[in-house]
Amino acid sequence: MRRKIATVAAAVLALMLAYHVMFGRNGLTAFGNKRHDLHDLQAQVNTLQRENSDLQGHVDRLTSDPNAIEHEAREDLHYTRPGEVIYTLEPGQPEQQTVPPKPSR
Repeated sequence: MRRKIATVAAAVLALMLAYHVMFGRNGLTAFGNKRHDLHDLQAQVNTLQRENSDLQGHVDRLTSDPNAIEHEAREDLHYTRPGEVIYTLEPGQPEQQTVPPKPSR
């Protein structure tokens, strides 16, 4: 009788331990979620590093290339050379395209 009780108690203890390992606070499901979060964060870091290097290249061009400086001044600040005129078009509504009616049979 004692042996059966000890076996049942050991089985219950093993089931509880297995449940805790799988679904506990730091169990396998939490570990899987953390791995997924790590993968997402690494992708985000890679994207930000690429963006940072692009911006650094832009800054380098603006500090060393006179043509890049002129282009930036003309595009963003709307600077002109003496005698130049800038024409700007106001954004309007896009033209609506009409669909021709289907011929009836």
